[in-house]
Amino acid sequence: MFKRILIPTDGSALSAQAANKGVCFAREIGAEIVALYVTQPFAATVGFDGMAAAYAITDEDYDKTAQEQAQKYLKAVLDRADTAGVKARGKAVSNFNVADGIVQAAEEEGCDLIFIGSHGRSGLSRLLLGSVTNKVLSLAKTAVLVYRVKEVE
Repeated sequence: MFKRILIPTDGSALSAQAANKGVCFAREIGAEIVALYVTQPFAATVGFDGMAAAYAITDEDYDKTAQEQAQKYLKAVLDRADTAGVKARGKAVSNFNVADGIVQAAEEEGCDLIFIGSHGRSGLSRLLLGSVTNKVLSLAKTAVLVYRVKEVE
């Protein structure tokens, strides 16, 4: 059925929960995974909140930190896949829009499923925070499995 599954992560506990379920799912159906971390370019941080100016961060510092962060978060998913005996590789991309980055990576990697977590927010918090998962659902040309993560207390 599904041969290659894209599992995006943002490094959060909830994202890790979804990634773990994605790895288990891949193991059960005999699929391989591509773990994905999407960073936003340096210009996005300057344009939206002035973070770089406030903390005197250079674009080189930002890129280095983003790559280190990506490797750390991807390693967690890849280690879990290794433990489960699932063939896996990691990929980090940069995109102004995280959902676009996820959908493009799925296409580039030949994935036939995107396994993504959702917080299940509703009402005002959903309106204010937006939903990467909803955007992926609207943009994806491939199957998307949405795993409802449980809030960690």
